[in-house]
Amino acid sequence: MTLKKFAGVVAIVVLALLVLRGCGGRNGLGQDQGDRDGRGSVSSQGVTVQATGTVKVVPDGVSFNFAVSVLAQSSETAMSDASATAEQVRAALDAAGVAKDDIATQNISVYPEYVSSSTGTQTLSGYRAQQVFTVTLRDTAKAGEVVDSVIASGGNSLQVYGVTPTLLDTDAAVAQAREAAIKSAKEKAKDYAGLVDEDLGSVVYITEVTSPSSPVPLMAGDAGSAELSMTKTVVNLGTQEVSVTVEVRWSLDQ
Repeated sequence: MTLKKFAGVVAIVVLALLVLRGCGGRNGLGQDQGDRDGRGSVSSQGVTVQATGTVKVVPDGVSFNFAVSVLAQSSETAMSDASATAEQVRAALDAAGVAKDDIATQNISVYPEYVSSSTGTQTLSGYRAQQVFTVTLRDTAKAGEVVDSVIASGGNSLQVYGVTPTLLDTDAAVAQAREAAIKSAKEKAKDYAGLVDEDLGSVVYITEVTSPSSPVPLMAGDAGSAELSMTKTVVNLGTQEVSVTVEVRWSLDQ
């Protein structure tokens, strides 16, 4: 093949590629990604919106976090005393009807504890043993009573880290929030379609963007002052919000 003929073939190939690329742009290739930016968008290919559904529900459980903490002159004595107190606490939970599966040991530790003087020197005061527990209370009406019995059984060796109303069964609440999110998304999509004089078509895809998060602890304290009080502990459950966010795309009927 001569150089002149080779140059002609190359020119034809380049021209064909340019024509194909131009046709792809006119057919809408590469436009869909831009349409998905933002919370709501309309294009010749469809309408995409995001919406959040939220419901308020009363918690059906209480998370009770506490620790048995003992200071002694030896690590062996500290651990032994902490274990003995922990057994008393378990007995109180068992008497209150709390299932063993709802009692979880989070941490067990023993370490030297020092006190600092005014001159900056440190003196060994003893060995601190700790056993940390998380207990799930399913009978919310008795939650305050259980907290009081645990504090009484643990005495001054007990530290309460948190008593937190929590949602154990989220299925029903999530289903309601999801339904509300889809309903809101459809209303938004209809508004967008109406603004461009189009009819809403069928659903192209649905994506769940967010799901419920863990609740934030509501209170924490030390068992020392609570033990001296004659007033019974009351746990107010309040309400918690469960939210679901979805992204939905509909086609448009022209």
